[in-house]
Amino acid sequence: MSARGIRTGRWLRPVFPTTSDQVRHLLRLGVVCGLAVLAGCAPPGEKAADTAADAPPVLTFTPTAYGDLPGWASDDPTAAAAAFERSCARFARQADSRQIGPDGRYGTVGSWKPVCAAVAAAQGADAIRSAFAATLTPWAITDDDPSDDLFTGYYEPELNGARTRSETYIEPLYPRPEDLVLVDLGNWRDTMRGERIAGRVVDGRLKPYDSRAQIDAGSLNGVRPIVWLDSPVDAFFLHIQGSGLVKLPDGSRTRVGYDGHNGHIYHAVGRTLIEWGEVTREDMSLQAIRRWMARNPDRMRELMHKNPSYIFFRELTGDGPIGAQAVALTPGRSLAVDRRFLPLGAPMMIDVDYPDETGAPLNRLVIAQDTGGAIRGVVRADMFWGAGAPAERLAGPMAAKGRYWILLPNGVDPRVPSR
Repeated sequence: MSARGIRTGRWLRPVFPTTSDQVRHLLRLGVVCGLAVLAGCAPPGEKAADTAADAPPVLTFTPTAYGDLPGWASDDPTAAAAAFERSCARFARQADSRQIGPDGRYGTVGSWKPVCAAVAAAQGADAIRSAFAATLTPWAITDDDPSDDLFTGYYEPELNGARTRSETYIEPLYPRPEDLVLVDLGNWRDTMRGERIAGRVVDGRLKPYDSRAQIDAGSLNGVRPIVWLDSPVDAFFLHIQGSGLVKLPDGSRTRVGYDGHNGHIYHAVGRTLIEWGEVTREDMSLQAIRRWMARNPDRMRELMHKNPSYIFFRELTGDGPIGAQAVALTPGRSLAVDRRFLPLGAPMMIDVDYPDETGAPLNRLVIAQDTGGAIRGVVRADMFWGAGAPAERLAGPMAAKGRYWILLPNGVDPRVPSR
């Protein structure tokens, strides 16, 4: 989101181009965040991103039988198959020799295409399950510090807005400014893969962009907003989620999605409320932050400005929201992962200590299709729950332990990186 959704992590100071024209080709960061970002449960991996001296995590891959995957036989994989076909459409446009994921350990596009063909040809839940099982091998993924393992959730909010400002619609939603420069550091150093910065060029040097407080004070008054929202609180959470549906006064809707960030380090406002003694760590949730803002309108901006990170948006057409793999996300079946360790487009089975939409254990087949600045770690993921209030109720409190298995083409051994 995005997500992604949304999704604002740690930024390093690199060597960079000096004009925005030279970096138009750079990747954009999907932005997605769940409870861990809001609440100050330090997202796993943020500590590792703070200092270059921290040792990288050690990944362990263990081949696993399908009979040992919780929920494999009972989960209906139909929705996951539809999500996977969207990822396959991306693979179809790429060269067979292209390596999938970091270190080339997850195969090539060519090794994934037969899987895509088999799943696309299958009809019905049993046939789809058999197609996955016949072409893919499950591998359990663990790391050397399981205390950091965490699953959170995110969603697409629904908001009220208008094309013009009025007494009702007062909060601007800005497009990406023309002078904003986004830099993907992985284009310069392999060791910086997954790290990004942003700013504006001043006298041939990249300088920090305006903070949230500066933008709220009017520093972008020359930029025309996409829409005006009726709630600064809704706008703030839209910045965290990374995409949303805006209902206009005539009843029509428009979808907005992430189109850049100001490069400032994300700060969890939930952590601030805990430090202020306003909300206990045990009671922290997205909903708790909303309640506090409603009770303290005079301090609302003070809290918001503790997070200097700011997100810019664009209008989207067609299905959405769009994840980091540039495909539309599927509610309950799209997962945001840390692409420093895992590939986008891969099916994964998850076993999470959290109830699903029906209250049953969350054991299901999902597809890795998004990333996020706070989604940092080997076993660290964000579940996309969909749009609106029901999805918010599922995503808001989610902060659970869990595990997952990646399903890779038969013959691909992730224990042996190709580069």
